[in-house]
Formats: sequence, structure tokens, C-alpha cells
Amino acid sequence: MKKTLIAATALFCCYQGFGQTAGTQKDIITPWGENLEKNKDEIPWTEYPRPQMVRDKWLNLNGIWEYTITTKGADIPKQFEGKIRVPFALESRLSGVQKNISEKEELWYAKTLSIPKNKKGENILLHFGAVDWRTTVYINGIEVGSHEGGFTPFYFNISPYLKYDGTDRLIVRVWDPTDKGYQPIGKQKMNPGGIWYTPVTGIWQTVWLETVPEIHITEIKSLSDIDRSQLYVTVFPSSREIPLTTKITLKDTTGQIVATATGLAGEQNIVSIQNPILWDTQNPYLYDMQIELFDGKKKVDEIKSYTAFRKISMGKDANGLYRMYLNNKPLFHLGTLDQGWWPDGLYTAPSDEALRFDIEKTKEWGFNMIRKHVKVEPARWYYHCDKAGMLVWQDMPSGEIHNDNRSEWKPQNMNDGRDASRTAQSKDNYYQEWKGIIDMLYSSPSVVVWVPFNEGWGQFDTEEAATWTKKYDNSRLINSASGGNHRECGDILDLHAYPAPSMFLFDAERINVMGEYGGIGFPVQGHLWKDDGNWGYISFKNGDEVTMEYKKYADILIDLIKKGFSGSVYTQTTDVEGEVNGIMTYDRKVIKMNEQMLKEINQKIIETLK
Repeated sequence: MKKTLIAATALFCCYQGFGQTAGTQKDIITPWGENLEKNKDEIPWTEYPRPQMVRDKWLNLNGIWEYTITTKGADIPKQFEGKIRVPFALESRLSGVQKNISEKEELWYAKTLSIPKNKKGENILLHFGAVDWRTTVYINGIEVGSHEGGFTPFYFNISPYLKYDGTDRLIVRVWDPTDKGYQPIGKQKMNPGGIWYTPVTGIWQTVWLETVPEIHITEIKSLSDIDRSQLYVTVFPSSREIPLTTKITLKDTTGQIVATATGLAGEQNIVSIQNPILWDTQNPYLYDMQIELFDGKKKVDEIKSYTAFRKISMGKDANGLYRMYLNNKPLFHLGTLDQGWWPDGLYTAPSDEALRFDIEKTKEWGFNMIRKHVKVEPARWYYHCDKAGMLVWQDMPSGEIHNDNRSEWKPQNMNDGRDASRTAQSKDNYYQEWKGIIDMLYSSPSVVVWVPFNEGWGQFDTEEAATWTKKYDNSRLINSASGGNHRECGDILDLHAYPAPSMFLFDAERINVMGEYGGIGFPVQGHLWKDDGNWGYISFKNGDEVTMEYKKYADILIDLIKKGFSGSVYTQTTDVEGEVNGIMTYDRKVIKMNEQMLKEINQKIIETLK
């Protein structure tokens, strides 16, 4: 994204959060954030965090923890300087801290646990939804394990380290170099401005305990084949030393059993069903799934999940143009660029209701797709998309964006532009994180497109990255470089043009999409992140003007659909910090366009391809 400055005058709504100084540029707050600040003792994010693998025995650890900041490499602190609300990042208002931290420092968390002694043959797992970036965990002063990655979940078995006397001490060390490192960071920057946003450090998703049997299910993967009316399910056990079996039971929305299958754990099992109801954007039908794990005849573990029957593919229309197909029918993907940022929580929505709100509004406006832009959301976000029938194009968060070895971006030509030169360590870290993201989202029916790179940001070995992604998951389409250095690989050629859509390149052998356009700016006073430097690609003074400009671009887009575009992404769902080109303001309090007209325009766009 490039930017054009527009003038704006900001009138701030003043809210006072604990640990925050009034009058900062972060004074705007969402309605859900307001509620959380009014109820300071309320534990945020109490919903079960992993909807596709549910167990009953779990304990939410969100809420108030202790924190301190030390120099990098320091010993475990004996004293902590203050309180922090988990799971909100250190820099966010809702954390109660709102401090910045450098790459020369580390952030420490502490919490005393009171855990009943587990039964014989049970283990207690400590789960983290996501922590940015390098995490080391200690129980009672003993290092339990470490993890690198700001967007993927991880866990440790902490049973051997617990005393179960109410004094067990959990310590978490976090180091995050933000744009001083090689790791994926998306749009974070130490000195934010323009299209770059406030850094996010530390725990930013739910932390929770789970009691599991000694032999238990660690992961499941489900993939449907609608052409054969089959579902392929792999159940991964914690132990492969003994033969284990699994039973998979599929139920419809009334609770009636429609199919069962048994087989070996760790192997792909086939569940056959007659005339499955297909999941699509108009009828997002989900089947409940019960998975049991057996050691001989003894059931040792059980989880609840869900799945769907749907197919994403590419095919030629009557004019010989490649289109995206959903369930063997062409469908135009009409989406918004969704950054997933919040003025009060930064990476973390103030609540599950807030997280769902953005998806539901996007659906109400007539869009059928969201491009999740260089960020990965908590598992519940994808669950809400699965339930809503919202297609998702999932970006890989960018890394190596601001370093000297960055790529030379030439978006107007094919096979042009220089890829970034990244170290072996940097490349390994990319694939480690990308694999974890794909594993996390593999069973989500809403996710239909993988996007390894955006606009040349850290783009490297493009053909190899696209090939690796397709080989690791060939059930989805690969958008190898959204608006980036275009290479003849993957399934999609993705162009970016601002403000109006434009088809300046075309590939007759792939799907062609308008991966970013629009960016219509409208600064709404009283709902701005800062008082100057706000910008959009083009500026208007009221919602009627914004709506009519959107319609003008829609008319251009409709003509380009007839010429070959199969998808488009409008920038963007909400304002973000200094960007005022959202359909909604950053605090989600003002919708800038005429919603009924927006929906009617979008319906006309989608119907162009029918």
C-alpha cells in the first residue's frame, strides 16, 4: 500500500484507562473496550479458545498478571513492577500498561497458580494462543520450554514441575525485536506511521490450562471431498509407541448421527456420507464431529469438533477464462482488506463479541470474502467465519520488511523486481511459522486461499515458496504474491491499484484478481487515532460522497470482471491508526457509507459472474 496524505482535524473523545495518561493519541476506544474498562475485575476472553478441538476440563488464565521489564538476558526477576491484563499486548491501552519496549529489553510475566492435584494418568497442559515473539516458560524456577513465533499456538506439559499446593509460580519471558529482527511481524514498526502500526509485544491471545489423559489427542485434520461424498480425518495421538484406534462420529445440526468411521490413529480415515449438505457463502452448513481415541477396547480420550463439506478449485468458464469455483460452481470473491487491529487492544479485539462484529458487518454489507492482511487471528475468528459463510484469503505475516536486504518491488511487470536476500535462519523461521499457520487453519472450511507474500515485503524464492505451500496443502488455491513481484507460479495473478481498480496485467493460464483497490478516505472527527497526518488514497467529506465513489469503482470493476477478474479486495474494513480509508471508523462506532446502497452495489458485483 502506498499513501497520499489528506488533511484532517481530530476531536478526541477522552477516556481514562488504568495505567494510561489522558490526552495521548490512543484515546479512542471501542464500545467493548469501554465496557472492559468499566469492569476492571472482569476476566476478558472467557470463551473456549479452540473450537475445533474442545474438551470440558480446562481453566482460563486470562486476567491480571504481574509484569516487569528487564535488560535482555537478565535472570528471572525476584520482584515485578506492576500489573498487566492478559491477553492484551504491553503497548495496548487495555493491557493497563501501554508502554513501549526495545529489542534490548525483555518482558516478564508472573502468575501464581492454584491447581488441584491431577489424577493418576492425567497431565496438565499449559496453552498459549499466541505470544509475540520468542517465549520461554518457567514453573517454580525450572525452564519448561520455549517457542519462537508470534502467530501460532503452542503448549507445554507442566505436570512434572507442579507442587499442587497453591504456590506454583508461572513465569513467562518474552523477547520481541519487532522490525529489528527477521521474524514475521506484519505491519508492526518501532516508529509507526503511514501504513505501519504500533508494535505488539508479549501475550496477545488466551492463556489456558487443560487436563488431558496421559495418552491423548494432540491434533486433528479434516478435509472433505465433495465429488466422492467423503471426509478424510486424521487424528494425531500423543504416543505412537502403541497401536491406537479412533472412532469418528458425524452429526447433523439436529444431533442425528449421519456417519461413523473407525480406523488407526495417525492415519487418514475415510468417513463416507450420502448426499452431504455443502457449505457455501449462503448456507454455511457445519456438521458436529465427535472423535474418540481407544487403546484396545478402552476409550482414553474424546474431543468435540466440527467440519464441513466444501471444495475450492479453479476452472474455465464458457469464455475460456479461469475462475475460482466453490463446490464446482464459479463464484466471484468480493472482499475487504481486513487488518484486524483495534485502537484499544491493538492485535487483540476487546472481546469475542467485538471479534465477531467485524465479520458480521462485512457480511451484512454484501461481501462474501475477507482478506486477512499480514496477520493471523485467534482460532475463534475463523470459527466465526466458518459459521457465517465468510470466505478467507489468509496472508502470511510479512518479515524482513525494513532491512537493507529487502526486495525491489516492481508490481507493474511480470517476472520483474528483485526478491529479498534472506539468511538461512530467516528462511527457516518463515517456513516454520507458515507451516504452523497452515496446520492451525487446515480444517477450517472458510479458508480458501493462501497468500505467502504481499507487495514484495520480504518476498524471497517466490517459486519455491509457492510450490512448498501447494505441496503442503493442495486443497486450496495459492496466491503466490499479492500485488508483489509477479512470478508465473501459484494459481492466481493478483494486482494492486489505487484508488480505482485496473487490469494492467493479465495471465491467461491463471486466475486474475484485483487484490487491493479503493482506499477512499474520510476522516470522521471524534473518531481519529491522531490529530494530524491522517491519510487515504483519495479524500471526501461525507458518507454520501464516499458511497458514490465506491459505486464508481464498482462500475469499473464490473466491466473488468467481464474481461477476466475473478475476485477483488476493497481497502479496507476499518480505519487503522493514521489510515482513514475504512468503511468503519477505527473505534467501530461510525459506518461511513450508506449500508443499504453498499449491499446493493456488492450484490450486483457478485452477480456479474453468474
